[in-house]
Amino acid sequence: MPHNLTMENRRNLVATGVTGIVSYDEYTAVLDTPLGRLQIGGEGLSVSELSVQSGQVRIAGSIEYIQYSQKQEKKAGLWARLLR
Repeated sequence: MPHNLTMENRRNLVATGVTGIVSYDEYTAVLDTPLGRLQIGGEGLSVSELSVQSGQVRIAGSIEYIQYSQKQEKKAGLWARLLR
């Protein structure tokens, strides 16, 4: 699924290709995307649109930062490491 971000005047953000919402409050929204975890911070944030089928999320408020973190690789369990 392609992932894009579009921001207008640091007040409105549209993210496509979102696979899940991890957490959300008026200061931070954390989203899962194919490119890693996306954290959006600011004040007065509100999710005004969420489409699970298309993976589109619309966030409004005073956006101060946008940050990606690397996707976490699943680590092999104890049994998988022992049976190598």
